[in-house]
Amino acid sequence: MRILLFVFLMPALFGQTPRTELLWPEGAPGAVGTEDADKPALTIYPAVQPNGAAVLVCPGGGYVTLAMDHEGKQVAEWFNSFGVTAFVLKYRLGPRYRHPAMLEDARRAMRIIRSRAKEFGIDPARVGVMGFSAGGHLASTLSNHFQEGERPDFAILCYPVISFTTRHTHSGSMRALLGDPPDPALAWELSNELRVTSQTPPTFLFHTNADTGVPPENSVLYYLALRRAGVPAEMHIYQEGRHGVGLAPKDPVLSTWPGRLKDWLMVRGIIPAQ
Repeated sequence: MRILLFVFLMPALFGQTPRTELLWPEGAPGAVGTEDADKPALTIYPAVQPNGAAVLVCPGGGYVTLAMDHEGKQVAEWFNSFGVTAFVLKYRLGPRYRHPAMLEDARRAMRIIRSRAKEFGIDPARVGVMGFSAGGHLASTLSNHFQEGERPDFAILCYPVISFTTRHTHSGSMRALLGDPPDPALAWELSNELRVTSQTPPTFLFHTNADTGVPPENSVLYYLALRRAGVPAEMHIYQEGRHGVGLAPKDPVLSTWPGRLKDWLMVRGIIPAQ
């Protein structure tokens, strides 16, 4: 009985029932078909007691799949637990799609969130982007290749793919995004440590030293670029931990990183002190 009662009450504890909406109900630009893979979408996770902050979450998966549970749903519910409304992005993937389809999806999602801020009960000036692995590349791309109304107010990059021009490149993500072989000019354009300016949003970075999938140099290069541009940034690199840990709930040490993120959100004034 207690277990059933807890399951029944879970939405009330963390957020309201999530719902999914297509980014383009009439069809995405450049769609190559009408299958599920051709229909980018947002899953909206409203907080029960919203504080006005919101975040667009981009799961990872090497630009060929999406880790929608531990880098999507679980993350959204964590944000809901302290009043942040979360939007999990299902973006188009390679090899069916190439750049700029993924960026178009992220841009569209940010415009939707901002344009419907009143409906969602959020502050349009406190909308950030978060990405894991290849989703971190997409989040950093949105952070530096935005158009009017699309600039995130903050960015959270978790073991992100960043560089396409150094030996630290995650070649699988680059090929899935840009093709094989990738266009060298596009590789430079989307090597996001080279695109940071003073307009890049304040950024929190999380990585592990033991990550052999996406080396931590990706986060370091981006952090140094933020420093040079005078953009507020905070970076945490843990000694141990494999790639793709998400919130790392089963690791007593690594699971402390979401607490550091929450502290940073309070320091930035994105969420109220708790």
